[in-house]
Amino acid sequence: MFQFKQFSVNQNRCAMKIGTDGVLLGAWAPIINNPCGILDIGTGTGIIALILAQRTNADQIDALEIDEDAFEQATDNFENSPWSDRLFCFHAGLDEFIEEPEDEYDLIVSNPPFYSEDYKTENEQRDLARFQDAMPFEDLIEAADLLLSENGIFSVIVPFKEEGTFLALAKEYELYPLKITRVKGAPTAEIKRSLLAISRKEVLDFAIDELIIEVARHVYTPEYISLTKDFYLKM
Repeated sequence: MFQFKQFSVNQNRCAMKIGTDGVLLGAWAPIINNPCGILDIGTGTGIIALILAQRTNADQIDALEIDEDAFEQATDNFENSPWSDRLFCFHAGLDEFIEEPEDEYDLIVSNPPFYSEDYKTENEQRDLARFQDAMPFEDLIEAADLLLSENGIFSVIVPFKEEGTFLALAKEYELYPLKITRVKGAPTAEIKRSLLAISRKEVLDFAIDELIIEVARHVYTPEYISLTKDFYLKM
């Protein structure tokens, strides 16, 4: 059980445990358009959808999860939250979900499963295949293009080294960056992640900034505290 300030999350049945990436995306995703409908693609434990239920007044927050154990766990986590009437989880793959889209969404979020740069075997071809199989970026972007409302925002977190690839693919679907935040674990560390907010409107002078998580072990930066203090118990 992982206890947050306003809700708790069980994760014993999920392969993908709660990590910094999910909390960051949930806390960071822009809600300047006051989203009425939100979709979380690949919800896992449901953490991102739960954070967005706390942050917004959205009437409908849908989550999508293909893994049966994770789907059941996310459903339980939603039902046990203060926002059970607004959260709903679909047990389906992305391809299945977009076959007959019924709704458009003002905010789409995804922490897509990817094999991180740390994941390596001796077989380069197999590594590449497994990386691509995790959730091809093109499938994700195509789905966002199909499901995003006219003024909607699509927010993801990806490895920093994939940022350029992701944005180039998005541009092919006439989806453009609205805001980018690059994440480092410590001041001297390399940039590991990119938080990307994307919309249908081409913004020429969009914001790009950097977020450092901690200056020493468990000594968090004011920026990170400000972003996560409404959720983490000990912030």
